[in-house]
Amino acid sequence: MVPGHPRSREEAWDMTNDLTADTTCDVLIAGGGVAALCAAISAREAGASVMMVEKASIDMRGGNTRHSRNLRVAHDGATVLSPGTYGAEEYASDLSRAAGGKGDETLIRALARGSETITDWLSARGVVFEAFGRGRIPWSRKTAFLLGGGKTMLNALYAAAECRGVTIRYGATVSDLTGDGAARIVRGAAFETVTAKAVVACSGGYQANSDWLRRERGAATGGLVNRGTPFAEGEVLQSLLNLGARSTGVAGACHMVAVDARSPRHDGGIVTRVKDIPLGMVVDRAGRRFHDERADPGPHHYATWGNLIAERPDQRATLILDDAAMRARARAPTPFPAWRADTIEELAAVLQVEPGVLKHSAQEFGRLGSPPYWAQPLCPGVSFTCHGVGVDARARVILRDGRPSDHLFAAGMIMAAGVLGTGYLSGVGITIGAVFGRIAGEGAARHAHSRAPGTLR
Repeated sequence: MVPGHPRSREEAWDMTNDLTADTTCDVLIAGGGVAALCAAISAREAGASVMMVEKASIDMRGGNTRHSRNLRVAHDGATVLSPGTYGAEEYASDLSRAAGGKGDETLIRALARGSETITDWLSARGVVFEAFGRGRIPWSRKTAFLLGGGKTMLNALYAAAECRGVTIRYGATVSDLTGDGAARIVRGAAFETVTAKAVVACSGGYQANSDWLRRERGAATGGLVNRGTPFAEGEVLQSLLNLGARSTGVAGACHMVAVDARSPRHDGGIVTRVKDIPLGMVVDRAGRRFHDERADPGPHHYATWGNLIAERPDQRATLILDDAAMRARARAPTPFPAWRADTIEELAAVLQVEPGVLKHSAQEFGRLGSPPYWAQPLCPGVSFTCHGVGVDARARVILRDGRPSDHLFAAGMIMAAGVLGTGYLSGVGITIGAVFGRIAGEGAARHAHSRAPGTLR
């Protein structure tokens, strides 16, 4: 049994049922992923009393961190985790380029510097990384891989938080924040009012909130699936915006990749991502090609195709592979079987398109080889929304008038648009959560030691 863990699921629910009318703490943290855990641990180690509110149940805790596998980290020389050198300046330059000039350079540099020590900090709190020399991970001088993936990291950090005395509310929602540091915590019909000296928002975006996405993106959202947690509905983000926090990023913008259209509506994770587009031909619902499949074979092609498919009718497309491509793909099996056809005409019948249109697409493509042919339905999978609140390098929430709040902090994907705009780099999401979670927790504890609950300013 993990130290500090409830002995059973029933005991975990008993803990969350113990809701009182009023509670006080030094630091209240909304969220349950890596950003929230790093904030909770750092605040508690600084001497603050900490309550962390996780919307998910204990078996679903952790947000999108559950699906993570690596962190992007700067290092001046080769380490046991990452070969080669990846200095903070190169790291910052990569982030600026990914953000297309829309990232806050102060935040970018704070992240690059903070990443230099974050693996050591996490390791000291029980997180285990995969040593590069074992040969079980891809070659990467820019990222460090988690041994056991995101869930294993979460288990280690939850154990570290519990052993340090962090109070955790599972299955509860922070439904409202007020300007005086109070928050309403709801679970079912029960609720409590928590009054804190500082609040750290680590609850991610609103990719699981179809109504919010529809308001921002229009009616064409029915074809989207949410790759991650079903609990990212944006209540805390909306509450911060209502309080006067400055909005950052682009409302309704999403980081999307091409995923199998048979993926679950929520929580499919990384295994649903389609990797083989450069090997085959992609057609829309009418059987027509709409983009060069090999135009961007690098790591950005995942996001390129997510956005391209989102613009298609019904937000659907189909990847077609010939027999040689399918044999190459067999080395990396997917959870969904491909559809098989022995001729173009048979494939057209499977896809319910005009055979002549599909034949023309195959002739235009010019690289579709011998049968049998294989097809996989595609749709856009949302990783996260690119819309949040602005913060400064101390992770303090910036208000619309440009002043930092003295007691509101934010970390993780709820503020990541200030670093990335609408872009992304492999491994950087978890690093943003860990680095700014640590910064926010330390800052919140300092404020808690210096002040009684104050007003939003």
